[in-house]
Amino acid sequence: MYSVDAYTLDINSILLEPSITHILGTDRLGRDILARLIEGGKISLIIGVGSALIASLVGLFLGSLAGYLRGGVDKTFIVLVDLFLTFPTFFLLLALVSYVNASAWVLIVIISITGWMTTARLIRSESFKITSQPYIKILNIAKVSKFKILFKYYAPILAPIYFVSFTFGVGGAILAESGLSFLGLGIVAPQMSWGTILSGGKEVIEIAWWVSFFPGFMIFLVTFSLINISNYLQQLTNQKQIQN
Repeated sequence: MYSVDAYTLDINSILLEPSITHILGTDRLGRDILARLIEGGKISLIIGVGSALIASLVGLFLGSLAGYLRGGVDKTFIVLVDLFLTFPTFFLLLALVSYVNASAWVLIVIISITGWMTTARLIRSESFKITSQPYIKILNIAKVSKFKILFKYYAPILAPIYFVSFTFGVGGAILAESGLSFLGLGIVAPQMSWGTILSGGKEVIEIAWWVSFFPGFMIFLVTFSLINISNYLQQLTNQKQIQN
């Protein structure tokens, strides 16, 4: 466990280059970059996982209902999705954040509001295929409970799509939070995230490259890894569908 405090100011250690004492260097207030990356990473990952979980669950619920019930429910779903997609996602984020004081939990809710549409459309498309299956029609004729049909027959088939969307959503949420924090609209001090650390280094980037480089590298590394995990899960899902 790295024992250096992420909040400790040291006027004798301002903008020190990476060394044995400070592995990733220090910022303009003498704070250890590695300690701040560890502390800020907790917030970034909490926001990423939390918002992706909520967004994917909302997308799963609305998409499966639209694909199963069809009719008026599906038409309402299409109007709702089109309404959200009318505005570019990041500008919608900016508009929402500008009216509230940002915190980790507020950002989770706001990013979730703007991130459920893709999952919902994928789930809806797959639900349409399931609804067309003969055994689903037989279950409907037999007046089996709709919730039982959804949980017993839809959920196992839709689960791989959900996990792929969730994994991809975590990376997208981390990037969204980082972008907002970089613009000064995200996490507020004394809390920190990779985005706020990156933003703090933009004014000294010409003389202290490490202040911005390492948080940027962590954002890239995590999102790149999550995208590759998502692609791998997608390949497994496609192989399973081919075998079936």
